[in-house]
Amino acid sequence: MPDLEQPTTRGGQRPTEKSQRGLDWFAFFLADVQVGFGPFLSIYLTTEKWTNTDIGLVLSAGAILGLVGQVPGGALIDALRRDKLIATIAMIAIGISALWIGLSPQFLSVMLAQMLHVGASVIVGPALAAISLGLAGHALIGERLGRNARFAACGSIAAGVFMGLIGKTISSQAVFYVTATMAIPAVIAVLSISSEEIKRGHRCDVPREHYALLPALRDLLRQRALVVLAACVFFFHLSNAAVLPIVASTITMRVGEEATLMIAAAMIVPQVMVALASPHIGRFADRHGRRKLLLIGFAALPVRAILLASTTDPFALVAIQLLDGISATCLGVLVATSVADIVRTSGNFNLALGVVGSAMGVGAAISTTLAGYLADGYGSSATLLTLSVLGLCGFLLFALLMPETKKSIPSEANAGCDETKQPDTEPHLGRIV
Repeated sequence: MPDLEQPTTRGGQRPTEKSQRGLDWFAFFLADVQVGFGPFLSIYLTTEKWTNTDIGLVLSAGAILGLVGQVPGGALIDALRRDKLIATIAMIAIGISALWIGLSPQFLSVMLAQMLHVGASVIVGPALAAISLGLAGHALIGERLGRNARFAACGSIAAGVFMGLIGKTISSQAVFYVTATMAIPAVIAVLSISSEEIKRGHRCDVPREHYALLPALRDLLRQRALVVLAACVFFFHLSNAAVLPIVASTITMRVGEEATLMIAAAMIVPQVMVALASPHIGRFADRHGRRKLLLIGFAALPVRAILLASTTDPFALVAIQLLDGISATCLGVLVATSVADIVRTSGNFNLALGVVGSAMGVGAAISTTLAGYLADGYGSSATLLTLSVLGLCGFLLFALLMPETKKSIPSEANAGCDETKQPDTEPHLGRIV
């Protein structure tokens, strides 16, 4: 990878290559670690003779805590302003939870470890976003989040392959020892980021002596653009969360034993697109605005659902997943970027992310239940068409009500903050090949 071209958005003080690389690898290893808690947890507990009911209780408890913890997690980051310390503690906690699950697969131990993992996860995500904003500043936050998405996608792909091999050749229990080990390089990566550079990036925030959650939340909910964005994200995930499970069911019925490979391909194809395109999407958005790209991301979902409803060919189903990559890239990078635009001078960036994340979680939770009911009663094609209508609602809501957030912030709102003055040469964070 070539050396970084450093942006000049802080009056001549530039983020160092060491800090940028540290954040790159933090995003990579964080994704590595989180993969271990995905399907591998269900596989491991099944091999330990757990019942489906007990597995469901653990997963459901984690999902509920993750949903409830979104807003408090973001508020904690905004209140303490110790992004690097919080990220370090959270990664250590996630590593401990993985080790705990591997050593003691009893119900109470796994439940407590899952709660520890989810509790740490709801703060490590906002911490990553806060560190990113600190290093890149508002002028280049889109490209920085794009780089995060690229490294996270690469980490997810690498971890999925590696942990799959570990589970097959050694044991599913060994996956959690590997997961715990991956937390170590994640901590090393975050510690390599300069705390002073992070602080410089947050100097446009409104200073305050005390943080009050309810007034801050009330102020955010008065931001029309944020409420509209949260509603759009809700409809998107109300549609999107159930699409892949429905597709997986269709593939399984069509190809039988080969379904696992085909479903893996359907999951990997979008991640490859995210890895390839995310920094370019973020760079384009920093220069030309967020709205057009987000419109494309929202539009790709109903089109994808309609196409999936029109075929049962497994190879076509996998190919159509390219549209999921478009949505994942655009929304994965630019929703958080738009949130940063909307709350630019409030100092409530992570709390606002928590609000949007809650909308996302509620939509996803309803989606799977709704789709299961529809699929049992009306079949997969009707279910996918219904999901396409819900996705279309999100697109139309965005198209009709959502402004361009990059242009909606007047420069005088940031008097004294030189990030509003774009350099003539349109700097970027460095291309990664």
